[in-house]
Amino acid sequence: MSGTETLVPYLKEKKGNEKEPTIVVDSREANTAAKIVKGLRECGVNVKIEALQKGDYVLSDVCAVERKTVRDFVYTLTHRHLFEQLFRLKEAYPKSLILLEGYLPIIYKFSRIQPASVWGAMFNLAKNGIAMINTTSYKETVDFLYVAARQEQIVEKRAPIIHPIKKVETTSDAQIFLVASLPNIGREKATAILKSYQTPLNALVNVDSWPKAVHGLGPKISHKVKEVLTTHFKG
Repeated sequence: MSGTETLVPYLKEKKGNEKEPTIVVDSREANTAAKIVKGLRECGVNVKIEALQKGDYVLSDVCAVERKTVRDFVYTLTHRHLFEQLFRLKEAYPKSLILLEGYLPIIYKFSRIQPASVWGAMFNLAKNGIAMINTTSYKETVDFLYVAARQEQIVEKRAPIIHPIKKVETTSDAQIFLVASLPNIGREKATAILKSYQTPLNALVNVDSWPKAVHGLGPKISHKVKEVLTTHFKG
């Protein structure tokens, strides 16, 4: 809390002559979330739209927000690589967070993924320092982003700065990135796989043996990875 021991600075009402915050919005996000951009501007926010490498909203030099609907979040767990994306965002913005928009209990209605998997993913993100906020509508999202930006910029005196995302620099980084991009793997499991099999090629050729060779990898994960590796592409 920047040295303060109370929440008082965060509870003060806005002064009449107080400057409004600036939020940098990713250009793709601005196209798909026009209501949020409009709502922020109606609140007085100075919205700057730019193409961001990672993240949807930059609130300060240390805080960026990745917004996903609850449905998109669940979809990401099964089809895209979420963890690597967020960990790279956190490298650039240490106080990065993910904003889940929508009715969270809807996860119990999905048939393709167990609620336990969703809670597990959320716990894994939280224990790795990525906070999660849940809003039920775009209006709540607008309110949260506005208040968060004010706290970062007005209370904490920080400016929104766009940081470049660190690119893969070494062969080891590239190897981890490659293996980590496979379904339900992530950076931690990718490192364990590479330590067991030495090279990505050797690991992929022996995907059936992962459950025996790598702690924490079960047959369901190896089966899903094998399916991705052996299914004909339908482009």
